[in-house]
Amino acid sequence: MPFGLIPADVGIHMAIGICAIAFVSGTARGFSGFGLALIFMPLASSLASPRLVAALLLVIDFIAATPLIPNAWKHADRKATAIIVVGALIGVPVGTFLLTRLDPVTTRWIISGFVSALLVLLLSGWRYHGKDHVALSVGIGSLSGFCSGLAQTGGPPIVGYWLGRPVKPEIARANILLFFAASDFFSLASYVLAGLINADALRFSLLVGPVYAIGVAFGASLFGRASQRVFRGICYVLIALAVIVGLPILDSVLRQG
Repeated sequence: MPFGLIPADVGIHMAIGICAIAFVSGTARGFSGFGLALIFMPLASSLASPRLVAALLLVIDFIAATPLIPNAWKHADRKATAIIVVGALIGVPVGTFLLTRLDPVTTRWIISGFVSALLVLLLSGWRYHGKDHVALSVGIGSLSGFCSGLAQTGGPPIVGYWLGRPVKPEIARANILLFFAASDFFSLASYVLAGLINADALRFSLLVGPVYAIGVAFGASLFGRASQRVFRGICYVLIALAVIVGLPILDSVLRQG
């Protein structure tokens, strides 16, 4: 393993653990399209600083999603998406500010709470079927941006909103991808200004990123070979386990030494 890519405050065993988590998270993302942050953040932030982990995830996901932007721009409802993006512009800096100010244990508790709530949202199958309102759109964007700024977990609110709208699936998907491209850009700018995107995060991404990419490719190869319903159920279980295992209260039991 290239030790020069591992931050000084992250041990070799921790780095291996984070790579393993990235592979599992990538597999879930490659097959089902979700689960990356909801699995990665609770577990990885129990091994390394939440600030490093959030920056690491942002860099990896931004690079992975960049090739999807041109097609999303072509098919998206750019006007409707722009309204929600305004919300992200508000929410991302607030989440980033808290990430830089809160102590790591408090941040981990908040991440666990966020992910638990988002898991409930996913399990409920919630979709918004009401009328469009500018204030609601901005509010959804702000909530997602806040979750992204603090813990890179802004997916479920946006997905639940857009998949419930009376638009074609390909437009909804393009809207979601375009929103996250903008949200990730705001997060990158916010993280850079806050000093979170640093040499450690960039070097570490060179190690963890390829492992994540292998996981995504592996998950994608399973699509069509396994029941999507069963695999989604497995993803939900993994998210729940990630929350439980990542709880700070279990540190003395699971992470001795």
